Amino acid sequence: MNDRNLALEAIRITEAAALASARLMGRGDRKAADHVAVEAMRRAFDAIDMRGTVVIGEGERDEAPMLFIGERVGAGWATNDEGSPKVDIAVDPLEGTNLCATGEPDAIAVIALADDGQFLNAPDTYMEKIAVGPECKGVIDLRESPTWNLQRIAKAKGKRVEDVTAIILERPRHADLIGEVRQCGARIRLIGDGDVSAAVMTCKEESGIDVLFGIGGAPEGVIAAAAMRCVGGELQGRLKFRHDEERARAVKMGVKPEDYVYSTEDLASGNVMFAATGVTQGYLLDGVHFFGGGARTESIVMRSKSGTVRVIKSTHHFDTKPNYSWATGLDD
Repeated sequence: MNDRNLALEAIRITEAAALASARLMGRGDRKAADHVAVEAMRRAFDAIDMRGTVVIGEGERDEAPMLFIGERVGAGWATNDEGSPKVDIAVDPLEGTNLCATGEPDAIAVIALADDGQFLNAPDTYMEKIAVGPECKGVIDLRESPTWNLQRIAKAKGKRVEDVTAIILERPRHADLIGEVRQCGARIRLIGDGDVSAAVMTCKEESGIDVLFGIGGAPEGVIAAAAMRCVGGELQGRLKFRHDEERARAVKMGVKPEDYVYSTEDLASGNVMFAATGVTQGYLLDGVHFFGGGARTESIVMRSKSGTVRVIKSTHHFDTKPNYSWATGLDD
């Protein structure tokens, strides 16, 4: 990627998805919220000077009408402009569809960009993960127990284990994990969805989160790793296949052996960028706030090359932004 302004342009894409999906907050229809986020993000790409290829998206071409894996996006393809940045894209138009549908915290619209071929081509399966912020980089090991890791994290942060807070998806598969974390005395924040934002929280001191544990989506693991690369955190992951069909497909994709522990750099290497906009109010970002004729958003954008992290608060006036009509329902 040769254009530093591309990171800021990415915010326009996540803002569009956030504005669209936020209108459906609490309406109880997660599929509709995801659909409008996908549509808004897809159309926002058309205004960005890039030649992007979706490597992690909404699914295969026959399963997703937009933002399918392998789709080309960006204005650079239409003009065949070789000076337009060529990038790989990992995208989750609405991370936390259930959170948006129920109005719960921490739903976000998120995108990561990397140089061509620098994202792991992650299969659509599960991934066991551990993620920590910069203070604990190099002290964790996914092959060790949660207790071992919590003790190392506490030591690195100058805390007692009882003062360490883990964030974990509330799922039946995590019953033993939650039990062990409780047994060793650490604090837990259980969440219903959204382990990309959860991983990034470990790098934000004011979030109060020290470590992410548990099994979530493998594509989300790649997106989270891009964010960790930008801020000096660490994420380790190990694929967890649900059935033999997933396992066979992964072999065809050329992934590592099943017990291989992927490092942050394995998942997202080279120069990467990460951008996210809050949809619902959260620990990571404020959600969308609508007012008469417009809305306010909060976004975060990061670049691994410079280590720069920007938090951007934007005010959108819909009557002076006709291009946002499709993202806000003004053309309903």
